[in-house]
Amino acid sequence: MRIFLPATAATLRRLPGAPIEARVAFAATPELARVLAGEDDEAVEFSAFLAAADTSVELLAEAQAAGELVAARRVVVTAELAPSSVRRDGTHGHPGAVVVPPVAWQDVAAIHVDEAEAAPDVQSAAGGDAAALERLAERDLLWYDPSELDRLVTQLD
Repeated sequence: MRIFLPATAATLRRLPGAPIEARVAFAATPELARVLAGEDDEAVEFSAFLAAADTSVELLAEAQAAGELVAARRVVVTAELAPSSVRRDGTHGHPGAVVVPPVAWQDVAAIHVDEAEAAPDVQSAAGGDAAALERLAERDLLWYDPSELDRLVTQLD
């Protein structure tokens, strides 16, 4: 099952040595497909991806509130997990929200990160600017292969 994990640059710095801790992620669940009735599988999956990107902004806001220095970029880690290891999360309020166990590096299929030019809007959105969050919805995240992790982390420093 393909899942989308909201993350931050700090998450990437811990990889591949440590798994991504258990957390709420997003997937093309049957519940999300029902909400998006009439949409194809790709659109349902993209909706889950966008929810992860929005949640990445929330993670950045939490990190900044805790005094952490975090690159102002949305990060989404795409992973493939056994469906039996993923369970529905009824507390998040999003029909695609799932709870996943720690995700091992070998399960990571791709990493998605905002381009540098998005940083001002990411920073503003993390500060609660709804208009900045709307502008981010119009931006695509860049796709990186897991083999590019070291180069990507260097770019985020």
